[in-house]
Amino acid sequence: MSDNQLNVVVICGSLRNGSYNAALARTLPALAPPGMALKPAPAWDKMPIYNHDIQGATGFPAEAVAWADAIRASDGAIIVSPEYNWSIPGGLKNAIDWVSRMKDVPFKEKPVALQSCAGGVLGGSRMQYHMRQCLTSVDALLFGKPEVLVTFAAKKFDEKTLELIDQPTIDVVKQQLAGFEKFVRRLNGRK
Repeated sequence: MSDNQLNVVVICGSLRNGSYNAALARTLPALAPPGMALKPAPAWDKMPIYNHDIQGATGFPAEAVAWADAIRASDGAIIVSPEYNWSIPGGLKNAIDWVSRMKDVPFKEKPVALQSCAGGVLGGSRMQYHMRQCLTSVDALLFGKPEVLVTFAAKKFDEKTLELIDQPTIDVVKQQLAGFEKFVRRLNGRK
């Protein structure tokens, strides 16, 4: 790995192995430009529901600290998430709530790109809208276009292997990753 390579953490909003969003997240390293190394974020599923009393009594859970440390250590983050009830999955929102309470908020001034897969025509767009609001509140720097909204996901992944097989989707993911690399480099003052 060169000193100029960007380290990007990939946060998946789905816990299900058979999830199209998890499949897309697993596919990203193969589609990333050579100047970006992508790795999965630590798990967030063991964090208790945010409660200021817990924070005051015992501090931040180890899982929240590990998640925050991985985000802080990265040059940028990509969040790949399904839409639950027209919004952000509760567990992922809870993880963001935990780290938002830290003195050194890991998302502050961190470049972030969003991706989503869904079975319908909107491709998780409502989750992305709410995620943009949520991340703006913690001063993340959100990447705009191209957007990755994988519509009718069942038709775009192999039924048995969950490999992404739809070439137009592969192309837009590659375009977003290339654009995100330029965005991160510009923000970080790196060429």
